[in-house]
Amino acid sequence: MLLHKTIQHVVGQLCELLQQLPCNDYRRVSTVLNGASIGQHVRHTIELFQCLLAGYEQGIVNYDHRKRDITIESYRYLATELLAEIARSLVQPNKNMILKSAYDEEQGDVLTVETNFYREVVYNLEHTIHHMALIRIGVSDVSGIVLDDSFGVAPSTTQYRKACAQ
Repeated sequence: MLLHKTIQHVVGQLCELLQQLPCNDYRRVSTVLNGASIGQHVRHTIELFQCLLAGYEQGIVNYDHRKRDITIESYRYLATELLAEIARSLVQPNKNMILKSAYDEEQGDVLTVETNFYREVVYNLEHTIHHMALIRIGVSDVSGIVLDDSFGVAPSTTQYRKACAQ
């Protein structure tokens, strides 16, 4: 399935970076990332996928309930293992789900939206690519690693650039 192939590619790119990036650079706070680290961006993307997978059985996903686990943002090896596990676990049948989120900071009212598993996988994939674009900026601030031109770029943008180059 194309979706799973794309997930494998994106997760593979992120894991490849994590294998190259020194641990101190993974944890280093970056001024260009507004005081965040590459590890914090990686943790954030991992935890959204974890929320989706945790809610699969009941058919309810709430990204507000992520753990914000500091060990993920501190240890790139753990992040790499979790990303590989996520890529394997996303091979599930599609099913209807409910997305819950509290967008009202003052009253805490919960918004409930009908969705489905594949739609949420696509959302998480796009969200991961967006964070990879930020990670790319962070890498240039804390490390000398040169990333592939497609790292943090949506597949549609890559296709568009190729079409323009012809």
